[in-house]
Amino acid sequence: MKLLEHNRIAWNEEVKKGNVWTIPVTKDEIERAKKGQYKIVLTPYKPVPKEWLGDIRGKSILCLASGGGQQGPILAAAGARVTVFDNSDEQLKKDQDAAEKYDLDITTVQGNMQDLSCFPDKTFDLVIHPVSNCFIDDILPVWKESCRVLKENGVLLSGFNNPLIYMIDWEKAEKTKRCELVQAIPYSDLKSLSAEMKQKFIKEKTPYEFGHTLTDQIQGQIGAGFVIAGFYEDKGEELLDPLTDIFIATKADKMG
Repeated sequence: MKLLEHNRIAWNEEVKKGNVWTIPVTKDEIERAKKGQYKIVLTPYKPVPKEWLGDIRGKSILCLASGGGQQGPILAAAGARVTVFDNSDEQLKKDQDAAEKYDLDITTVQGNMQDLSCFPDKTFDLVIHPVSNCFIDDILPVWKESCRVLKENGVLLSGFNNPLIYMIDWEKAEKTKRCELVQAIPYSDLKSLSAEMKQKFIKEKTPYEFGHTLTDQIQGQIGAGFVIAGFYEDKGEELLDPLTDIFIATKADKMG
């Protein structure tokens, strides 16, 4: 089964399971956003700094690989013109349902984050890209396409994993409560999992994941035409949280 189709099915299954990233925002959050009192996340916990977002009223925003009824409805309620783009039709339905329920103007588009050819050059003021590029095998096209669809002086806000997370034998770590580094980076489920495990992933509808180098994550943005103008780290892995933050967020300004 092709990667994109497998992960589409797997994330549709995550919606059925009630994964935390598939649960839409509440009515109270929408009402606060309408009053300008809102926050969104790119990583598990830390809110995006308000200065990173600026005044979003009337701005055209692409929520990239960001379905689930979370960032999109908040930004729309705060006055932005929002397009949510995601590989999972069930994740997009969460945004469609929120738009209907709260009378919000949200456009949803299904597709591959590596290919934004459905959008003309210089379409958006802001691209919001929370942790999700761990579900594709090559992230460089994501940065290039994000730069292309942004207007001059546009901004890309991204969240992603520190690749350390993919070096660990998590099955053993969960039993011993100790983290042993066993995998090389870049990491790929498609290359590292046994044939038996791959069949299990297909049967159980588990998403395939990839651990990308920090060179591809950060220099990849710079090479695509961005300047890194902001950076922070966040927690999110219980065994590692006492030792180090494992999630990263960046603010990247389009050059020229």
